[in-house]
Amino acid sequence: MGNSLKAIVAFVPSDECQKYLLEDLEEMPVDKMVDLSGRQLRRLPLHICSFRELVKLYLSDNNLNHLPPELEHLQNLQILALDFNNFKVLPLVVCTLKQLCILYLGNNKLCSLPLELRLLQNLKTLWLESNCLQFLPEVVCELSLLKTLHAGSNALRTLPPQLRCLQELRTIWLSGNLLSEFPPVLLDMPFLEVIDVDRNSIRFFPSLAHLPSLKLVIYDHNPCRNAPKVAKGVRRVGRWSEESPEPRKRSGAVIEITLDEKPSPPPATKPKPEAEPC
Repeated sequence: MGNSLKAIVAFVPSDECQKYLLEDLEEMPVDKMVDLSGRQLRRLPLHICSFRELVKLYLSDNNLNHLPPELEHLQNLQILALDFNNFKVLPLVVCTLKQLCILYLGNNKLCSLPLELRLLQNLKTLWLESNCLQFLPEVVCELSLLKTLHAGSNALRTLPPQLRCLQELRTIWLSGNLLSEFPPVLLDMPFLEVIDVDRNSIRFFPSLAHLPSLKLVIYDHNPCRNAPKVAKGVRRVGRWSEESPEPRKRSGAVIEITLDEKPSPPPATKPKPEAEPC
């Protein structure tokens, strides 16, 4: 079906037209995964909610701004992708899916998250990139098993001190925000392995040499005049990284070293379904 025809049919709310967008999806697939990405959907067909053994549901790149309460029937769901839609508020029904361990919410219009998110105590990966967050909701700090947090491309100026409670957190992506200083709370998180603060407004970096688990710090594209000091073996990506020395001062002048090429940032979209461990 052509994309133009899909877009036209998507405006028709009848069940027949919505099923037309789903093509031949009438029964739950054997692999317990449903991928409806890029189908121009404006609402989730209710018969999907009857697939009670469903484990993975991808609804990326549609026109969704709400979800039916019947979604609560999917109590075996572990991966839910809602990125690239039109959500201004996270539907509360998502917070009833207590087996979720991976939740993609990037590229929507979210300004906050509901307190009910704390019910998702199995959540290990949360993607919030490219939304409208001016602060990181404190409820995120109650997700005790969280290992990966991607909050890049928002409008964050600081991080809540409660973030240090996330002792399972290993990777935090904060690129493309409005941070004017390195978040102090990260200095009290010795279990972090990857810190990305690329494309912010940080002018000075404190030493990170005391973080024993740190493996990679990305700090490129900041107006800084120093590189963060790190322990031996930790990779730095940015100005004056491990391949080149920090600038030497001569008569008050700073001699800048050519930037090293940085590796690719985390993808803007979710990884391929088959590559996502839970």
